[in-house]
Amino acid sequence: MTARRYLVRRASMSRESTSLQLADPAHPDFLLAGSPLYWLARASGRYRLDMDLALKPIGMDVPRWRVLAILSEHEPASVSELCEHAVIRLSTMTRIVQRLADTGLVTTRQREADGRVTEVRLTDAGREAAVQVHKQASRIFRQGFEGFSAEEVTTLNEMLKRLFDNFGAVPR
Repeated sequence: MTARRYLVRRASMSRESTSLQLADPAHPDFLLAGSPLYWLARASGRYRLDMDLALKPIGMDVPRWRVLAILSEHEPASVSELCEHAVIRLSTMTRIVQRLADTGLVTTRQREADGRVTEVRLTDAGREAAVQVHKQASRIFRQGFEGFSAEEVTTLNEMLKRLFDNFGAVPR
């Protein structure tokens, strides 16, 4: 159903059916286009496609970009810490870090305080790559947020953080 059909259908419903109720898949009048998670997934998917296209010419991809971006702010970081920031499985992160190490963008070593922990650091080449991918990410960011005010971006960040915090809790 298109967003337009959703709005028409929503307008014809009783006042008792709120947007929050209609966004709940268990509601009998649920419409996919009324779900913020639907739009979040679509926006995320479109962002990923745009980033893939922007990063491919410089020999980079989204998973490696995410690790470089995280390390640009949180270095050194353990593989587990990278997983937390990127919200991906340890096995997946381990493969990404290995690919980055194989291309000389990061180094890994055991943490001095705890030999069970693998610590990841950017190399000089990794810092240069991070600068290049930040430029591409900036272009995609500006495209995606064209027409948004600084206040809207702040509000969106706050709302998404609340949503993130609500997910991942122990199932109720």
